[in-house]
Amino acid sequence: MKDFRFWILVTVTSIFSFKVSAQAKQDDRTAQLEALKKINQWTLVYENAITENVPGKVNIHPVTYKLHNIDIAANVYTPPNYDPSKKYAAIVVSHPNGGIKEQVAGSYAQQLAEIGYITIAADASYQGASGGLPRNVDRPSNRIEDIRGMADYISTYKGVDANRIGAFGVCGGAGYAIKAAQSDKRFKAIATLSLLNSGTMRRNGLMNSQMSTIQQRLDQAAEARALEAKTGEVRYFYPLAQGITDAEADKLPFELFRQMYYYYYKSHKHPNSTFRYTMSSLPELVSFDVNTNMDLLTQPLLMMAGSKADTFYMSGEIFHNVTNSKEKEFYVINGATHIETYWKQPYVSEAMDKLNAFFKKNL
Repeated sequence: MKDFRFWILVTVTSIFSFKVSAQAKQDDRTAQLEALKKINQWTLVYENAITENVPGKVNIHPVTYKLHNIDIAANVYTPPNYDPSKKYAAIVVSHPNGGIKEQVAGSYAQQLAEIGYITIAADASYQGASGGLPRNVDRPSNRIEDIRGMADYISTYKGVDANRIGAFGVCGGAGYAIKAAQSDKRFKAIATLSLLNSGTMRRNGLMNSQMSTIQQRLDQAAEARALEAKTGEVRYFYPLAQGITDAEADKLPFELFRQMYYYYYKSHKHPNSTFRYTMSSLPELVSFDVNTNMDLLTQPLLMMAGSKADTFYMSGEIFHNVTNSKEKEFYVINGATHIETYWKQPYVSEAMDKLNAFFKKNL
């Protein structure tokens, strides 16, 4: 069996030490954010990110809105020469597991705005700059509702045609976009990139590599929830370990994990992006599956995945199960891995060309 000690680490602390470390981490996070603001006022870390709002160009508008009494932090992107008296199609963009709006979700939201759409990318509830306690709850029901919440907000934004709203998701956000669209017909077209089925991943592991540990992890989750209810102490899983060296990262068992390390902890690092999630989230995660109720999905669907992605099989399985969509397409980005579709050229431009044609036809 492969050594997954760097993939899943569990932090168990006393209440006192947890509070001390949490304060230290908050202070460090604040310092990192201030440093990032000196580089980009909106702390955007993706390639060719907006650095200032210029008339006639794509502009970014940070907004906050309520969703079930939680403050949601989002960025709205308006297209060049935006005129609020005109009508525009809108696209909601959902970020990967562990990601935030300032990374790949923001990159694609900005590029979609460049071709004429009003877009929104929001941090998930309990994650990033959005509110909610305890921090880093990661429940599928929340992530799906977050996408509906983005639609709520953007549908009333000046200039948006509420009858032309699309959904685009990346990684875990792709699976959640499909689930949201199954029952929310405000979404007229759905596109996904490098889909990750969060339930399959948390239940079985990538390529079924963690099936032998599921009962052990569920026992840990049960203990964590009981402790949380009794004392308020929160325990976490760390799917991508922090604090490892480059040499250790290079030995991680899958290309996905190796490239995630360099993307999230090096090239596109952001203090709001963390791969921890509460242990008490695990029971809902393992009982979740994007593949359920696929007969409800009737809207046009575009799925894209890199030919070298470790997660390629997840997109293929879901695409096969889509039976009632008005039209569907599975587009393979030749040569790309999962993470490379986030940032690397020519893969990003190739994905954007497909998105441009797809949404132009269906919105």
